[in-house]
Amino acid sequence: MINRRRFLISSFVFTIGTINPMKCLAAFEIAYSERTWRKLLTPAQFAILRKWKTERPFFNSLYGKKSDLLLYESKTKYDSGTGWPSFWALITVNVNYCNDWYFVKLLTEAHCNRCGGHLGHVFDDGPKPTGKRHCINGLALIFRES
Repeated sequence: MINRRRFLISSFVFTIGTINPMKCLAAFEIAYSERTWRKLLTPAQFAILRKWKTERPFFNSLYGKKSDLLLYESKTKYDSGTGWPSFWALITVNVNYCNDWYFVKLLTEAHCNRCGGHLGHVFDDGPKPTGKRHCINGLALIFRES
């Protein structure tokens, strides 16, 4: 039987997990209306970069129009076994972080410093030397030879 306390806690947890407020409120060098972003990006890219969704593991495409900012170097990429491109280090000035509440769990979101696009999340279970795993959506990246 559900009581008032259980109902209120359940409602709060559900609300926190489903509301998607603008997580990182900041002014970015590239700022478009939602309509313009929808024209520039594929539906999947828009969902990931602008609505903080996550692509399915092992199914990422690596092409698309983004802000074209160098975010990660290939020498820091490794196979984490998660199905998403993973890096143990970033190019510091081009990636920023903010808190991302997923239900009642606090995650660290990585986003592009130029356009604010959601890249993925950072976890503390990566390899040395940083111990970080930048788990990034493939649709948020364009791989280029340097």
